[in-house]
Amino acid sequence: MGEVDQAFIQSIQHRANLDTIEIEGIPLINLSLSHTTDINLLVSEIGNACKNWGFFQVINHGVPLELLDKIKVAAKAFFDQPMEEKRKVKRDEVNPMGYYESEHTKNVRDWKEVFDFLIKDPTFLPASPELEDDEMRTLSNQWPENPPQFREVCQEYAREVEKLGYKLLELIALSLGLPSNRFNGYFEDQLSRMRLNHYPPCPCPELALGVGRHKDAGALTIVAQDDVGGLQVKRKSDGVWVPVKPTPNALVINVGDIIQVWSNEAYESVEHRVVVNSERERFSIPIFFFPSHYVMVKPLEELVNEGNPPKYKPYNFGKFNVARNRSNYKKLEVQNIQISDFKII
Repeated sequence: MGEVDQAFIQSIQHRANLDTIEIEGIPLINLSLSHTTDINLLVSEIGNACKNWGFFQVINHGVPLELLDKIKVAAKAFFDQPMEEKRKVKRDEVNPMGYYESEHTKNVRDWKEVFDFLIKDPTFLPASPELEDDEMRTLSNQWPENPPQFREVCQEYAREVEKLGYKLLELIALSLGLPSNRFNGYFEDQLSRMRLNHYPPCPCPELALGVGRHKDAGALTIVAQDDVGGLQVKRKSDGVWVPVKPTPNALVINVGDIIQVWSNEAYESVEHRVVVNSERERFSIPIFFFPSHYVMVKPLEELVNEGNPPKYKPYNFGKFNVARNRSNYKKLEVQNIQISDFKII
């Protein structure tokens, strides 16, 4: 990725302001109950973070720190390989798992390369986004032969973060006044996936973005990042882009569109993006928690009433996911499918 190709260039209103300003960051929450013996206090902190920011960082999260180090080393080892080696596991429209280097967000190419794999392998999802089409297809992971131990480290890390994901979903459920296990059943045949991101140095970081502004379509995202920084969150109160400062051993959490719908907008999925720099490469490792393909996503009955009627029509997550993924491969003439398409006006 030498000079900046036209495909990467953001329109002027969406370019990053790279002036560094010190700004109050997203909340940092200690998940250790020995630190805050009162679970209600922790639940309240989680609820406030979801309501006011949609993003927070967690420490004492239970994911072994040596595993966090190992997954970052594995990511670098994979992306440091020659392009012909990485392309042996290149993804395509038939199998969207594996390596890819030309993803688009909002129809502009991202300055990054990625490797994706499913948490549950194989995974079943609809063959097409058409509602009347009942055909299913099977997705499977494709793993590279090199680097050695890559698959094992990725899968071990995913298992540990999956446990944290359920713990966070339980805390979010409690913060909404629901039973702690309220969300668990939606994930029995989950479509969740993990991604390794590599953002190379960019010769013109003021023109391109590592990932353009977007919201996450799933329920929850858990991100490990290195010490370089680049993730920015659009602050709800005033629309200012706030940098997420890398915190040693912390993981970054954000609620996605599905929690926005389930909570009937008590919590909101927030726009975020990744800025790049001209000197240092950056790595991040998100896990996207997606429910089963047959889940109908809609505001939860316990959270709607006459004074707070449902704000969304139900939608099938599998169909939504298939429609959404199609636009990652190529520039489309139309806007990607969004939860706003199901909003009740």
